[in-house]
Amino acid sequence: MSKRVVITGAGVVHSLGTELDEFWENIKAGKSGVSKIENFDASDFPSQIAAELKDFDPGEYIDRKEAKRLANYSQYAIAAAMKALENAELEVTDEIADRTGVIVGSGIGGIEVFEEQVERLHNKGPRRVSPFFIPMMISNMAAGNVAIYSGAKGPNINTVTACASATTAIGEAFETIIRGAADMMIAGGTEASITPSAVAGFGNMKALSSRNDEPEKASRPFDKDRDGFVIGEGSGIVILETLESAKKRGANIIAEVVGYGASGDAYHITSPAPEGEGAVRAMKAAIDRAGMKPEEINYINAHGTSTPLNDEYESTAIKKLFGDHAYDLKVSSSKSMTGHLLGAAGGVEAIISAMAVKEDIVPPTINFNEGGEGCDLDYQPNQAGEAKLNAALSNSFGFGGQNACIIVKKYQD
Repeated sequence: MSKRVVITGAGVVHSLGTELDEFWENIKAGKSGVSKIENFDASDFPSQIAAELKDFDPGEYIDRKEAKRLANYSQYAIAAAMKALENAELEVTDEIADRTGVIVGSGIGGIEVFEEQVERLHNKGPRRVSPFFIPMMISNMAAGNVAIYSGAKGPNINTVTACASATTAIGEAFETIIRGAADMMIAGGTEASITPSAVAGFGNMKALSSRNDEPEKASRPFDKDRDGFVIGEGSGIVILETLESAKKRGANIIAEVVGYGASGDAYHITSPAPEGEGAVRAMKAAIDRAGMKPEEINYINAHGTSTPLNDEYESTAIKKLFGDHAYDLKVSSSKSMTGHLLGAAGGVEAIISAMAVKEDIVPPTINFNEGGEGCDLDYQPNQAGEAKLNAALSNSFGFGGQNACIIVKKYQD
């Protein structure tokens, strides 16, 4: 690769913080963002807990009248993108607008709008359905709105690869810069799916934790007592740009993106391929793209959903690819703290991975007491640790067997 791509800004909107420093401090402290659902009455639901964004005020970022015409997932993406641009000390001026693009992933889009408008259709008739229903709901509108609010006029794309959506977005943004189609990209994911239909749907397929009496202890990746994931919401957005651009404007470089890999399981609509075969290929593709050897990876921010099959198969996949080095690796799942943000997960986790290599801090896997079957790696249990981290691999695997991985390295001139 002739070009080098670096992360110069990051923005996050999550229950653990809507400022990068606050969010990162809570991650290092092993704080859980999970609590009882308050957005609706979940008392009859199998799962009544979530990493719910309770104090978000769209009026801090968007005109309040305009915000009413934007689905929550779009609002979150705009806020995170504005924060990322601010963090990068970057303004998208007319001079750079054509060379600045946006790729934002979302697994579901404006599902709360869908629920509301379908109910209105059934109860009040077709004339009462909002004319903004479609442009609020469809999943590409987060990317479109980020461009509108930032002024970015380069490539504008929405990725929908289920829980791999944000990692796919960042990986494709990286490749967009490498091939010369843009100099800067605003990339990541956003999701707002803590709604009755989504929680009922995931709950009835037995995917969610039902540890309702202990919300903060419910997400327990790799632990033998894990019983499902905890749904989360929010957005994680990064600013990617060429190293040349970053140096020219004196940007603060958080980390360098060096690899991206993707694969398809071609196996099952929800279950991962046996022994993580698809995950192996995605991780290997990212390592090969980076021109690295497996033993050069120091840390893996695992997909680590806290579901029985994912955690076992992901651990197996790591051991298959890395061999003996798998037991020297630091592996952790930040979903133990953030919950699972579905299509936004990889955006938040890319930020965590970048901060980890920048500060040589391994984020913890909280709620880990004893490894489940096949889960015998070093998952950095319960407390953050210090370690020399040169390169981190961030994994995201989605329903439909869609897998995406990126590699971030400590920046060195």
